[in-house]
Amino acid sequence: MSNTFGETLKVTIFGESHGTAIGAVIDGLPPGISIDWDKVRREMARRAPGSSNLATPRKEKDSFEILSGYFNDHTTGTPLAMEIRNGNQHSKDYDILKDHMRPGHADYTGYVKYGGFNDYRGGGHFSGRITAPLTFAGALARQVLEKEGIFIGAHALAIHGIQDRPFHPLGEEKALFERLDAMKLPVMDEKAGKAMEEAILAAQKEGDSVGGVVECMALGLPMGLGDPFFDSLESEMAHMMFSVPAVKAISFGEGFGFASRYGSEANDSLHYEGGTPKALTNHNGGVLGGISSGSPLLFTLAVKPTASIGKRQRTIDISKKEDTDLSIGGRHDPCIIPRAIPVIENAAALVILDLLLTDRRNSHVG
Repeated sequence: MSNTFGETLKVTIFGESHGTAIGAVIDGLPPGISIDWDKVRREMARRAPGSSNLATPRKEKDSFEILSGYFNDHTTGTPLAMEIRNGNQHSKDYDILKDHMRPGHADYTGYVKYGGFNDYRGGGHFSGRITAPLTFAGALARQVLEKEGIFIGAHALAIHGIQDRPFHPLGEEKALFERLDAMKLPVMDEKAGKAMEEAILAAQKEGDSVGGVVECMALGLPMGLGDPFFDSLESEMAHMMFSVPAVKAISFGEGFGFASRYGSEANDSLHYEGGTPKALTNHNGGVLGGISSGSPLLFTLAVKPTASIGKRQRTIDISKKEDTDLSIGGRHDPCIIPRAIPVIENAAALVILDLLLTDRRNSHVG
């Protein structure tokens, strides 16, 4: 079992949803970086449970403690370790899940994988709660990237079939990303956002949940990040994004739309702009041959509805080895997208910074 991601910037996450604490160890941060901890806390607050009426009512402040790697207001270059103490567990809500497997959740796969020794309370290590330390690590990476002129933003492109306006493929203003960051449900079309909120609350009232699509963009990436084949920018980003619970698909640029296009429609034509080659379009989402092209990195993610729902569903009781029904109590998000958006943004920052640091390290070899 590996809980570590990255080549030069390595992030290890640990903990269970209802355990004593969750946390992360970040290895490879360069020394001498001054962190704005208030900005980190804002990112954590965007992801935290209980942050709005669209999220689970579980209250967790996600207050973190730095254990090592930061001294005299700067990173030291040694591993930066942090932990978040869990403080609002209702573990009794999950007693039934010891034997009754939630449809659409990792209860049964986790039980089989770990021989029944897994912590099933709140999903244990499979829980979206573990994205808190991932968000923390990404928030640090994001600050480093912003000093390099790289900015990341995301929004709900769709929820339950209700569509928001997409990002312009050739880029948006940094101010738009800042505005989206301040919203409980980041959207660009206010009418669409209101309809999305109504759909989420309607599903919650029925004991159900809804999914949707998140669109993410990174501005200011230099050309040349990533490698062909196994370590491509797309491969690394997909690896990270599929580590975010509930993400079931990723698409770069026009993605599946390429299947119905001619090559003349799919190619991104080039021209000189002030003596610098630029693409006239960005159908490929800023990646060619697995390498950043200089256009904005653009990808979309399909996020499935939350698996834990109040509606009665068919499942199995593994202790009695018989069929049964299950209705989930406890506190759960009727739609994970509002809280997943900051996770996705900050997880993307980790990938980009790791590729950037790896590229610089390799350029100095020999």
